Amino acid sequence: MPKRSDTLETALLALELLRRIPRSRKVSAPELHKQLSEMGLERDVRTIQRQLDMLSKHFEIERDDRNKPYGYRWKERAKGMSLPSLSEQESLLLTLAEQHLRNLLPASLMKSMESFFVQARTNLGPQSNARREREWLAKVRVVSTTQPLLPPTVKTGVFEEVSNALYGNRWLSVDYKNASGKRTSSEVMPLGLAQQGPRLYLVCRFRGFDNERSLAVHRIISAQASMLKFERPKGFDLQEYDDDGRFGFGEGRRIRLSFRISRAAGAHLLESPLSADQRVKEHDDSYLITATVVDTAQLEWWLRGFGNEVSDIRRIPTRKVNS
Repeated sequence: MPKRSDTLETALLALELLRRIPRSRKVSAPELHKQLSEMGLERDVRTIQRQLDMLSKHFEIERDDRNKPYGYRWKERAKGMSLPSLSEQESLLLTLAEQHLRNLLPASLMKSMESFFVQARTNLGPQSNARREREWLAKVRVVSTTQPLLPPTVKTGVFEEVSNALYGNRWLSVDYKNASGKRTSSEVMPLGLAQQGPRLYLVCRFRGFDNERSLAVHRIISAQASMLKFERPKGFDLQEYDDDGRFGFGEGRRIRLSFRISRAAGAHLLESPLSADQRVKEHDDSYLITATVVDTAQLEWWLRGFGNEVSDIRRIPTRKVNS
């Protein structure tokens, strides 16, 4: 493959910088250098600085040189760097993705997509013609099935290191404090990330072990992604890990569960069954429910939540999943 000319390389760098200069805040050359490095575009800071100075002379870009490093942003009424290929429907999709997938995408990818998110929000802004797409954002919402809780605070920089290590299959050094207050420093192999309500959990293997554990991301005091890569275990599947009830604090043990529940409390189970093989026997004032489920602490909390509306609970083991 022929090497690209210096002129083309310079043009591509200029385009990337124009896309990443924001409107609402100033950005510096070191910040842009980090963003470009994370997407694999290696340029030294001085080259980026020279490009920014040149762009500020030819485009409606404001340069704040009162302090170093200098800050750059589009002027208030500047049109900025438009993305004509981004339709109103694509803008809607990107805006929803930014809102709901922020914690499930690598931090480096979110940063590299920032200019697209900005353009999507602009395309759906009050001055745009995308009235129906803009109204749609107020017509849909993800709601909680339990008492809503505010998300726990994640230490600065932790999510970025965790997601980047997971994305790149790199070992991760963590300083972790568990629920009982015990603090541990370890190297872990990040295998998956799961959002459960307002909390994020990292599924990983500790160095020297071949079983998986879940670490609450908000309990990680500090994290550092290594440059050392690993091969993902062929036998690990995040979907199976979830299906086996690991996020419900279970060990993968499946049971045949049966219980009696009042008609008022159990009506929703006729619409949303516990399992594909659920069976229901109707009585005058109750239902007898039978279903194959994973035995977890979460299941126990769910049953207890019905109080006296549930009775005659029976659990018959069916199989044991190897952990």
